[in-house]
This record gives sequence, structure tokens and C-alpha cells, in this order.
Amino acid sequence: MNADENPELQITERLREPLPAQATLTLPFEQRRKSRLRTRLDNGQDVGLFLPRGTVLRHGDRLRATSGLIVEVRAAPETVSTARADDALLLARTAYHLGNRHVALQLAPGWLRYSHDHVLDGMVRELGLAVNREQAPFEPEAGAHDGERHPA
Repeated sequence: MNADENPELQITERLREPLPAQATLTLPFEQRRKSRLRTRLDNGQDVGLFLPRGTVLRHGDRLRATSGLIVEVRAAPETVSTARADDALLLARTAYHLGNRHVALQLAPGWLRYSHDHVLDGMVRELGLAVNREQAPFEPEAGAHDGERHPA
């Protein structure tokens, strides 16, 4: 984003406290990983994100614009693959193999989720998991060294 493209509303701060929001911003995970982004609030208003480099926004985060407006971040539904298994060891083994490929994973009891990729789907099926392509919010685990909190 250059100076000629600056939107009127600029978001410069992620808040630590869950203040009441006056607006919402719904983004897929790939856009929530960007610290500089021109986009629109859910109400259609142009907004620019000017956050510290390396910021990863999580569902429920609160942001403050230079105008004082408080914005709640929402994870947009996106195309993901959700793999399910009752066997915890099988899930752990699959997470290990996906992690070796540096695939961002969302983990929960009985399932794991990643951005849809038909090649990865085939590998996961070969490992013995059932895989479904679906539209769902994607909240992968934060990296061990990125200083981000884990999703609730």
C-alpha cells in the first residue's frame, strides 16, 4: 500500500482487552497473516491495516483505528480439508507428516484441518483418515516461536 492509496480509516493497533466492537472485519486466514492490507469492513467501509510486522490476527481479536473505532476480527469461512479419526495416534501421525511439509494445521479432538489441497488430501487418506472438503473458518495453531497466542 503506498501513500496515494491510503484509505480514510486506518487500523494501527491490536488490543489486548476485549472492548465492545463497533464494526467487524471478516477475513480468511491468508489475509489475517498480513500486517499491511487494504480491505473493507463488513459494513463496506474501506480500511487499511498498518499493524506491526508479523502480526497474525485471530478470530475475536479487537483492533483500534486511528479514529478510535473498535473493530472485531472474524475468521471467514474458506475452503479447507477436515480429516477425522477416532484414533489419537493416527491423528498425531498425520499431523506429524503434514507438519514436516510445513502445513498450517488447526487441531481439535478427533480432527485436524488445513487449507484444501487435493495432493495432501490423498496423502491423508493413504494414512487412514477420512477427509472432507468443506467451507469453514480456519484457525491454525500458532507457531512455537511467533509469539502468538493459541486460539481458544
